[in-house]
Amino acid sequence: MSFPDRLKELREEKKLTQEELAKIVGLTLRAYQLYEYGEGYPTFKRLIIIADFFDVSLDYLVGRSDLRERK
Repeated sequence: MSFPDRLKELREEKKLTQEELAKIVGLTLRAYQLYEYGEGYPTFKRLIIIADFFDVSLDYLVGRSDLRERK
């Protein structure tokens, strides 16, 4: 699964809109949408913020693993 797909899946599990999640992680709606549409990618620092919010590993968030657990 790709990063945009994983991000959308996690957001929908929490029943959040794109706008709500954008505010939570400190982004504009458009900046967040670029991530979810695969047209832009976050900085490493922003990836950590998103992974921490969802309580998943970075590998899971970016699609390198199907294990959600953080070590």
